[in-house]
Parts: sequence; structure tokens; C-alpha cells
Amino acid sequence: MARILGTSATRLLTAVFVVTALTCLCPTLSPAQKRAGGAEEENPVFREYRGVQIGMTTEEARKKLGNPKDKGDEQDFYIFSEQETTQIVYDKTHKVSVLSVDFSSGAPGVPTCKTVMGAEIEPKADGSMYKMVRYAKAGYWVSYNRTAGNTPMITITLQKID
Repeated sequence: MARILGTSATRLLTAVFVVTALTCLCPTLSPAQKRAGGAEEENPVFREYRGVQIGMTTEEARKKLGNPKDKGDEQDFYIFSEQETTQIVYDKTHKVSVLSVDFSSGAPGVPTCKTVMGAEIEPKADGSMYKMVRYAKAGYWVSYNRTAGNTPMITITLQKID
């Protein structure tokens, strides 16, 4: 009987943790989304990185970025400097479906949240930031993530909506 109660309690605690984590991690609606009654925004502010956009062919992306450090049919990995890397994922039709850029602390020319999302967001107490907006008409979402601490890492991701 104690084992059954212990298992049930563990499952309950796990469920509470998952719900709490999802509540904390889910992005809040921007003012434009709230005005539209929760509808998704139409026009992304950040549409490309170094000329590469969602939907470009593998060849077009490689022409814009050059030779990747790690090259594959499904993804490429680029290292532009010690502070700037990029991962591009291709779908089955060999088109860009995910574009993710990481900037380490001290990288020059790091886009601000306002440049990427169209507005500043309030950092959390630890300095971290996160925002994601879905652009249904454009067919992809954009996220901006800054880690906490004195040497934050910033990740900007564009991903095709399936």
C-alpha cells in the first residue's frame, strides 16, 4: 500500500512539475497578439541571417554562408568566430527549415531583442530573456533567448511551422 501511495505521489509531483515548467516556459503574448485576440503576428521583423532565409535551398544557403565546418544532407554547422556559430537544418526537399544562431558574450554586432522581435522585453531578475512569436502567414516562428549571468549567450532561432 505504501508503494502505491509513493508511486501516486511521485506521479502527482511529476505532473505538477511539468505543468509548472510549461507555464514558466510558454511565451507570453505580445501587445499586437493581445490586440488581435491571441492571433499570431503577420510580419516578422527578423527575416534572415547573413542573407539566409527559411525556405532557401541548401545550395542558396551555402552560397550565402560559404563552406560549413560540418556539412551534411540534413544540416550544416558554421563557425564564424569563437563567439558566433550557426546551425542550419534542411527538410526532405533540401530547403532551410531551421536557422539557429548562437552568440557568446563579447561577440561583435549581436542583434538586440528589439532588432529581432520588434520590441524590448523585460529581463528576468537573473538577466535572462526569452520570447517566441509565431508568424503563421510567413510560415515560421522566431525566438530570442538570452541566458543569465555576466557572460550571457544569445540564441536566435527561426523555425518553419509544419
